[in-house]
Amino acid sequence: MFRKLFLIILCSVLLTQLNAAHLKGGWIQYEYIGDGAIANSSRYRITVRQYLDCNSTQNQRDAVVHIGIFNGASNALIETRSVPLSGTDNPDKTTYDPCLSSRPKVCYIIDRYTVEVDLLNNTEGYTLSVQRCCRIANIANVGAISATIGVSYTNTIPGIINGISFAKNSSPVYAQRDTAIVCFNSPFTFDFSATDADGDSLSYALCTGLTGGGQGVPQPNPPSNPPYAGVPYQPPYTGVTPMSSAVTINPITGLISGVAPGIPGEYIVAVCASEFRNGIKIGETRKEIHIQVADCSLSAADLKPTYITCNGFTLSFQNESTGSVSNYLWDFGVTNSTTDISTNPTPTYTYADTGTYQLKLKVTNTGGCQDSAFAEVRIYPGFTPDFTVTGTCYLNEYSFKDATQSLYGTVNSWRWNFGDNTTLADTTIAKDSTWKYPAPVNTNVTLVVTNSKGCIDSITKPFLVLDKPLLNLAFKDTLICSIDTLPLFANIGAGTINWTTDIPGSLSRISNRTIANPLVYPVDTTRYIITLNNNGCINQDTVTVNVLDFISVDAGPSVTICRTDTIELQTISDALSYQWTSASGAIVDPVKFPRLAPLQNEIYYVTANLGYCQARDSVSVNVAPYPQVSLPADTIICFGNRLNIPASIVGTSFQWSPTNSMINSTTVNPLAGPSRTTAYTLTVSDTLGCNKSVTDTMIVRVVQPILVNAGPDTFALPDQPVQLNATGIGQFSWSPPTGLSDPTIANPIVTLPASTDSITYTVRVTGDGGCFAEDQVKVKVFVGGPEIFIPSGFTPNGDGKNDVLRPVTVGISKLNYFTIFNRWGQRIFTSTELNKGWDGSYNGEPQPSGTYVFQAEGIDYLGKRVYKKGTAVLIR
Repeated sequence: MFRKLFLIILCSVLLTQLNAAHLKGGWIQYEYIGDGAIANSSRYRITVRQYLDCNSTQNQRDAVVHIGIFNGASNALIETRSVPLSGTDNPDKTTYDPCLSSRPKVCYIIDRYTVEVDLLNNTEGYTLSVQRCCRIANIANVGAISATIGVSYTNTIPGIINGISFAKNSSPVYAQRDTAIVCFNSPFTFDFSATDADGDSLSYALCTGLTGGGQGVPQPNPPSNPPYAGVPYQPPYTGVTPMSSAVTINPITGLISGVAPGIPGEYIVAVCASEFRNGIKIGETRKEIHIQVADCSLSAADLKPTYITCNGFTLSFQNESTGSVSNYLWDFGVTNSTTDISTNPTPTYTYADTGTYQLKLKVTNTGGCQDSAFAEVRIYPGFTPDFTVTGTCYLNEYSFKDATQSLYGTVNSWRWNFGDNTTLADTTIAKDSTWKYPAPVNTNVTLVVTNSKGCIDSITKPFLVLDKPLLNLAFKDTLICSIDTLPLFANIGAGTINWTTDIPGSLSRISNRTIANPLVYPVDTTRYIITLNNNGCINQDTVTVNVLDFISVDAGPSVTICRTDTIELQTISDALSYQWTSASGAIVDPVKFPRLAPLQNEIYYVTANLGYCQARDSVSVNVAPYPQVSLPADTIICFGNRLNIPASIVGTSFQWSPTNSMINSTTVNPLAGPSRTTAYTLTVSDTLGCNKSVTDTMIVRVVQPILVNAGPDTFALPDQPVQLNATGIGQFSWSPPTGLSDPTIANPIVTLPASTDSITYTVRVTGDGGCFAEDQVKVKVFVGGPEIFIPSGFTPNGDGKNDVLRPVTVGISKLNYFTIFNRWGQRIFTSTELNKGWDGSYNGEPQPSGTYVFQAEGIDYLGKRVYKKGTAVLIR
């Protein structure tokens, strides 16, 4: 017995899984067919459509479905109907585009279950529900757990809304166009449009699929009570983006379009068609199916059904197919034109006139397949959405009126969103409507409109819901003379006005208490309170009118300014208007604090008014010239020199800066001797009335000491060239020029005759500003032939005299070596450079006093070897 029971349970589970593997979605439709058999009831024909894979067997199909009927407000179960199978539809894709890369099979079995029921007419309405588990495994936008998730098909029958019964209603009927081919990564369209037998307006939106049933109870009887949980979509998918963010639905037509996902598979897609009658939402019909994204591509022509421009005459086109196309031919549909064509893959075309045109695209792909596509092009510019809002505060309704301009066609649909975040019912499809907000809020109101030419556009405006009606006073505190009359100014919205005062008995001194701009003539300071009332929306504000019997004006004391300066006069008065004039009567400035810049002494007169009260005063403005200062132009001096700085000033006192490198800095002609570049500033002041000082600056650039080295004294053979090597930066000049190849370069060649014993040359290096430095070198003529002379001793004590032991060469063109040995025969120095010698150290350590051995060898100017050996004494 236990084994039989186990087999029954196992078969039941396997059958449930087998059936579940073929469910593809479904939806519920109802039709009002008249009064019910009992009083105050209505009869409805309810049809459940359940989609299955077209390969489903008879055992995989439900013989009966269980419809739960629930109260529309409390969600309590009213009754359950078990409805047998009534019929089957078999939509099947049989025709394919010849340029399709593969032909995915697209077909369904749609089982229909129909029953008639009588329902009492109530206020709450009804919710219809059928539940079934489970879906197929590995649905692309849900994942592996999809095999454990069921589905709920639902619809709503309306009751009484805003005091109106909508029981006599039939739900929208979705068109059965479910065999569209969707290729991955390719543009596609899928038609979810519906028709409504009652002529109600429909608005479409992608919505969340619903779960229902379970693996343990795959076909609940009765179905569980609503509301139902949403499908657990796998990120990034949601009910609003079930395929991708690039796939959207047209809220007017119900057409889903976009680019299909890049992953083939089945996707749960649910669409909710909201039903509006006279601007009131009365129901929502949900259809849910699995859309298959196939592994295919279309190398052909594919266009959108319609192209429209409502703000110009130019459109851009492209082939919606992503296949490999080698040739394009576009015909933009202009009658009697042969130039309205293009072979560009993505052409842009500007139409000359409004109207509807037939667009044609003919393509040839790389495999030779030819295909054509057609689309309608509508050119109807001049469509501008707009609306107006009137109202006062949240306590009353705001009125929203469409102000859309449509140059061609008529505006034929409206969809408002009033931005009330406290409810989902703040929408309507009426042309003009009203809405009452629960509280003040800063929100956005959106209007989506279409016209009879197919234009669709939207406008969003920021909107402030007020807590009280608009009331703005032109001023809130003012001053008048006791003999004056004052107009008050209030900018208001709609409503009734009432002015009051804070002084008993003063209401008689106001011309009209119920208008926005009354005249008042108080004799004492008075507060006027305005109250604005618009159907209970109340706002209040106050203006204070200060009253004086007379006024005074003080133009201030006489002042002195520097010529070309501007002064602002500080007038003291309670007046509200002023007029300034000069002594000659010229009008200056009608302000309380005038800004003046006279070039000579001037008297200014002011007339101050507070209404009919008036006062006068005057002020003297004396003008004094600025002090003056002038210094010579910037200059250059050599380091160690001085220069006189002659200054020219007009003033009573002056100050030099800096003074640490100046002599006689208390005079206007000091002597300056800076050691580095210095900017000398002279500041001059005066006591004649202009209390501002002036300055001038002179930059003295100091050329730092120039360094020059003529090189060591040397020997020369008669009539043999010897090169001198001077160092320094600047222009060179040698003197005397005797025997020199070029006295203007750093390294001239000197050639002297035997008759010359010796000669001393002076080299001058001249830099910026003519600054210079000099050095000397002595050349002795040696008549004994080429030789290497080495001193017998040296004193490397750092005093700059005889610190280095170096060979002195005569007639030597190349030094092979100059080497020093200590008394143990260790080589401690060697060099092949002329004029380079030993400084008395080894590896950085000073060597002791004593006798050292040297060896030197060179090649003379004739190419002969010259050798010299000996000793030298190091003395410390």
